[in-house]
Amino acid sequence: MMKSGWKRILIFMLLWQVLLLAGCDYYVNEQPAQQAPVPFYNRDSRGRADTIGKLGTQSISIPAGVIDGWARYMGDPGDFADPKIKAKYQRPPESYDLPIESFGFQYRITDGDIYTSFRQTEEDYRHDNETLIPYGKPFPWAGVIIYGEYDATAPLNFNFTVQDDFRVSKEVTDIDYIQQPQPLYGLTVYRANNGIDPQTGEPWKSDTLTRDRMIKKDQAGNIKTYIDCQFTQHINSCHHMFFNDDWHIRVWIGYSRTYLPQWQEMEGRIMQILDSWRVTREGKLLGKQIGKA
Repeated sequence: MMKSGWKRILIFMLLWQVLLLAGCDYYVNEQPAQQAPVPFYNRDSRGRADTIGKLGTQSISIPAGVIDGWARYMGDPGDFADPKIKAKYQRPPESYDLPIESFGFQYRITDGDIYTSFRQTEEDYRHDNETLIPYGKPFPWAGVIIYGEYDATAPLNFNFTVQDDFRVSKEVTDIDYIQQPQPLYGLTVYRANNGIDPQTGEPWKSDTLTRDRMIKKDQAGNIKTYIDCQFTQHINSCHHMFFNDDWHIRVWIGYSRTYLPQWQEMEGRIMQILDSWRVTREGKLLGKQIGKA
């Protein structure tokens, strides 16, 4: 009887050890994956964290309160994506290497400053909206959208875009764009049928399909700036795009045609703004941030 009792105890102890080992293995397997380290965030005077990521070739830290809306990262579902896809999508952890697809902000043309909430420019922007737009006066603010360009095979120029726009104009509306003999503010200008409506023999009364188009080429002959502008409205607007090779970005700007003479200054100042947001991969600022509250 004694031997039989010891055997039972020994078997019980062996079974208990097996169960313990199995439990440990289960516990190890069920541990969550190690989380990515939380990056360092630069903050403004109110403690708000910057938006971080990599724009084209540069790591940046965008001051809080600057972005108009939100930043979209590469891989984020589109605005009209299936809600089920949006619900399941998990963005990779934030870092200074996470590629930014696009974001926008408001740029003041008259002095090169930008809109930031809880800064004087917020009051300025509201004041200009209330006192200029309702009375048909030129609005000194430009909407800016920055796009990161990550396709190594895509050329950083508007050569095809311009050719295709002219082709579509001819095939769909039978309107030829003709280069004008004199440049305008350093831009080569193309006007729809030389600015004349062929049906009336008079200047166009509508610019819906006949906006003026302007380009600027680099030394290699590639179109780096492409602008189209209204010319029949009470306040004419311009859509302005340019590429920056060093950053691998495309920039879109919308503004009143009144400020077209400052197109080169706008390009330069917008790049200065972006340059002021550059950081190391650890988040250390490389200069004084423009627009920081």
